[in-house]
Amino acid sequence: MKNSKTVLIDNNPGRNSQTFGVARELGTSVDLIHEPSVGVVGTKGDSQCYIGVSQKVNTIHDALRDAIGTEGDKMSMRLVQPEFTIATSDGIRNGTKEMRYSLIGREVTNDSLCEHLSASGLEGVIAVVACDKPPVGTLAAVLEHNRPAIIMSDGSIRPGTDSATGNPIDIVSSYQIAGSDDEEMKRRIAMEACPGYGSCGGMFTYNTMQTFIGVVGMQPLHMVSPASQDERRLNEFPAQLVSYLGNMISKDIKPRDIVTSESIRNAIIVAMSVGGSTNVMLHAPEIARAAGYANFTRDVMSAEEFNHLSENVVPVIVDARPFGQYSMVDIDAKGGVQVFVRDLLEAGLLNGDTLTCTGETLGEQIERLNPPAPDGKVVYPVSTPYKPTGGLRVLGGNLSPEFSAVLKLAGVEGGLENNVFNGKARIFDGEQKLLEMLDTNPDQLENGDMVIVRYEGPVGGPGMPEMLDSTSRLTTICREKGIVVGLMTDGRFSGGSVGLVIGHVGPEAAVGGPIGLLEDGDDIIVDLNVNQVNCPQLDDESILSARKAAWDADVAAHNGIHPSVGFANTRLLNRMRCSAVSAVQGAGMHPNGQLWVNEPRDPLAKDFTPSNKHK
Repeated sequence: MKNSKTVLIDNNPGRNSQTFGVARELGTSVDLIHEPSVGVVGTKGDSQCYIGVSQKVNTIHDALRDAIGTEGDKMSMRLVQPEFTIATSDGIRNGTKEMRYSLIGREVTNDSLCEHLSASGLEGVIAVVACDKPPVGTLAAVLEHNRPAIIMSDGSIRPGTDSATGNPIDIVSSYQIAGSDDEEMKRRIAMEACPGYGSCGGMFTYNTMQTFIGVVGMQPLHMVSPASQDERRLNEFPAQLVSYLGNMISKDIKPRDIVTSESIRNAIIVAMSVGGSTNVMLHAPEIARAAGYANFTRDVMSAEEFNHLSENVVPVIVDARPFGQYSMVDIDAKGGVQVFVRDLLEAGLLNGDTLTCTGETLGEQIERLNPPAPDGKVVYPVSTPYKPTGGLRVLGGNLSPEFSAVLKLAGVEGGLENNVFNGKARIFDGEQKLLEMLDTNPDQLENGDMVIVRYEGPVGGPGMPEMLDSTSRLTTICREKGIVVGLMTDGRFSGGSVGLVIGHVGPEAAVGGPIGLLEDGDDIIVDLNVNQVNCPQLDDESILSARKAAWDADVAAHNGIHPSVGFANTRLLNRMRCSAVSAVQGAGMHPNGQLWVNEPRDPLAKDFTPSNKHK
């Protein structure tokens, strides 16, 4: 396949010498060194999530090399060496101060991949992604670069088996027993929970976002659900990916042709339908920004429409961990994510005309894959769903004036009477103080407590750490005692968290948000009838003014920053503190704390037609 791009011949021997050398070492023709470049990228880190990535990258690289040449229909392209970005391990770091680097890993992936794509001038790239933050950073980077690109998830880890009970277990099972005194049992579960390798297997953040990336069009749908160790990822998918990329290059199909307002809406609706991770409400705005939609609520989907869809239109259609029984490998055994995507399409909930990386529309891709009908045990049809309403809800109110707070309704296990929770605030300035209490005196928690963890937002953390350790321990306490204890934070949660947990509360405490003005014993009312979270005490102007004055005095006495915020003792943490935008905008690092876009889309242009058909 001949490349149609104009090629600038460079006769500088200094620049040519290394490109000649690279071509020889990679086994490609030295006559192609001035052709547009293609390559493969992957993600690495200290986690089982990343162990299988290198093998896939190398296999795809070999397939791409075999497709390049000067003869016949081969691609006349220059092949570059595989490149890898880095990220931390959410599973290993949860409950530690190092967890602050988790969301930052999304930004670091974006930065490092942007440098590679731009400096190498790649005209085509295949990305193998793992864990949950690097895939989003990867997608954002290729959207900013906006040259042909395609993504493949490395795949999920298979569940472990508890040798004492025979039950399937995973990393969340391990976190939920952290408060136990049975050291032998804790070691057994930890040893058995994560056999093999791959990313978290439940419908946690990784699989929420892999499904999102597939539905938004940047990953072939049939490549989402197979496990990391599934042989198809080495024997079948590499050649398919190279073929899809070749088609994108020849037809000049770019990421921004695929990731549009309509395709993002599709992906959000599917995230609701799988009871997906609350982190999707951080990642979707960041992906939209990179695609050219700077104002997510205006350009893609408002909070009002999101809640309308979740309450009235989109049900939960999978029985999946952490709120259900099954993992992604079970969904794969029933036909893969394409099963429920087709059912949602046939129910009229998705737009099937959006373009995908295979060169087909979403509807055409589904028609070609021809998946089976939902089995009714793992994947449920829309007509008789697993749960009648969508898995996510965003909340406003006087504690969330940015309308940023998010609740994973699919994971709530109790405490909502007539859709209302009434509780009392228990204040913790930082997650470490909560974990200390849970280690030393968890019995002090009472039914109806709403634990408040603050100063853990994008600025306050800094880095907005997730709280799987805390939420898992609270879940176990609630189950054992038959009580309800909620948790509300300006930080975020793992996709494996369940319970009455509300994250992303904004503005965050570190910048003066109302969550920072709460005191022990305040009333906390979560009302899903109006989708609000409120503290009646803060409706009293005299109380509000007095507390704000006291907060301002604390800030003034500590050189303009509240003493409860986390230490920013590295350049990276300080960069996050100084440049983070709010959770409702995606909690990313942007110049001067402002959102920016490359080639922003014009909402007044003729091709900008966000749908409001469900309103």
